[in-house]
Amino acid sequence: MKLYRLHATQQLPITPEEAWNFLSNPENLQKITPARMGFQILSGTERPMYPGQIIQYNVSPIPGIRTRWVSEITHVEPGSYFVDEQRFGPYSLWHHKHFIKKTDGGVLMEDIVDYKLPLGILGSLAHPIFVRKQLSEIFRHREKALTDMFGSLPGRPTTFTIETL
Repeated sequence: MKLYRLHATQQLPITPEEAWNFLSNPENLQKITPARMGFQILSGTERPMYPGQIIQYNVSPIPGIRTRWVSEITHVEPGSYFVDEQRFGPYSLWHHKHFIKKTDGGVLMEDIVDYKLPLGILGSLAHPIFVRKQLSEIFRHREKALTDMFGSLPGRPTTFTIETL
């Protein structure tokens, strides 16, 4: 069983409150997801984020194949962090921590995703060929979308890594 960790950081010239208001609203996920993924929220966004919240959406991780993704918000510390976990979807495990930290001139947004692929050895073979590339594309798209919306902090590069645990 291979477990992977994606770690991404991005600094933005906004307040922690602005960052929290944007990131904690599940409806904004569509704004920072590549259009080719066909992201569509089905339910669960009627109230502000809270522990136990179930959010359902459709997504197309592979062109022409749509799947239902069901996430639960398991932990929330308003203004600081939240955790979403996949309950049903394309991964065997998806545990995504979102952190917001105040910095000079803005905020540092940090994502840590621990994930496992289904299908045993086939999933492990698909990771370097397809999954790693797709996750990199998704998070690079997100980085650009957030920069386009909020600007950037000069001299403060973003980071992105995926490692096997």
